[in-house]
Amino acid sequence: MLARAKAALAEKRKLNDELHERRLERAYARAPLIRTLDADMRATMTELLSAALLPGGGQRAEDIRLRNIELQEHRRGELMRAGFPDNYLDDDYMCPTCRDTGYAGTQICSCLMEIYKEEQRASLSSLFKLGNETFDTFDLSYYDDTYAPDTGVSPRRSMEIIYETCVEYARKFGKKSMNLFFNGAPGLGKTFLSACIAHVVADNGHSVVYDTAISIFSKYEDAKFSRAEDSEEARDEVKRHLGCDLLIFDDLGTEMTTKVTIEALYEIINSRLLTGRKTIVSSNLTMQEIKSRYSDQIMSRFEGEYQVLTFRGDDIRRKRNAI
Repeated sequence: MLARAKAALAEKRKLNDELHERRLERAYARAPLIRTLDADMRATMTELLSAALLPGGGQRAEDIRLRNIELQEHRRGELMRAGFPDNYLDDDYMCPTCRDTGYAGTQICSCLMEIYKEEQRASLSSLFKLGNETFDTFDLSYYDDTYAPDTGVSPRRSMEIIYETCVEYARKFGKKSMNLFFNGAPGLGKTFLSACIAHVVADNGHSVVYDTAISIFSKYEDAKFSRAEDSEEARDEVKRHLGCDLLIFDDLGTEMTTKVTIEALYEIINSRLLTGRKTIVSSNLTMQEIKSRYSDQIMSRFEGEYQVLTFRGDDIRRKRNAI
């Protein structure tokens, strides 16, 4: 995603450079002396560098600097006589902080970070079903307020706790964050709250990848078993799954469970734990069903390294559609 942001910044820089070139062409055509003045200014900069390297060249360097200032003033005068603003040919960087390089020193500049966020927002919005997944639009009124005898709390109260947990998780996401495991019946808001977290975490500058279990395992198999020329894209996707700050692994259990998918799941979960990268897994399966379907190694990671949040209630999609 950062590579795409850098490419987008490079494209903007190219367009800005092309605009400057067109302005130069118009200025040279209307006032040819400006071309000569530009060549003279470039020459003074070369002379200034040479003078600065010579012993006792301080006075000569100062004379050259003053000459360059005179040339700049002459150039501005020629521009204005030709009907242009005096700053018409100034180097107008889109971002004066980094001069359109994307980096201020060794740090990513805010301009590149903003493009990065835009790329992530666009990518995430295209993946999620509704496109309006925000914490503000999550409606707890769809959950029953009647206390359940098996838990001692109502589904609404359970979901209030989960909602608050997700808001706090998204707001404070970082290296010390937990991994999350969402489980519960379909239609209870697991994907919706995953999307809410994804948007906030992405807006805060972290790399986020959302994908379904079926898609993740398909890419893993393509990367492992396809011909070399056909598997490059799949390998790149697997690298994204392993390397992003937050991976949202949706609908675990909807895939056909095979030895290969179990191997892939273990590699992804374990690799991300070892590198300190965070994962949110969601599944319609109960924890007992997860245990019976996958290996003990995988289950031990879920039980020991993930905060399990169990979604309760009735399918809110049906309730919403009935209104």
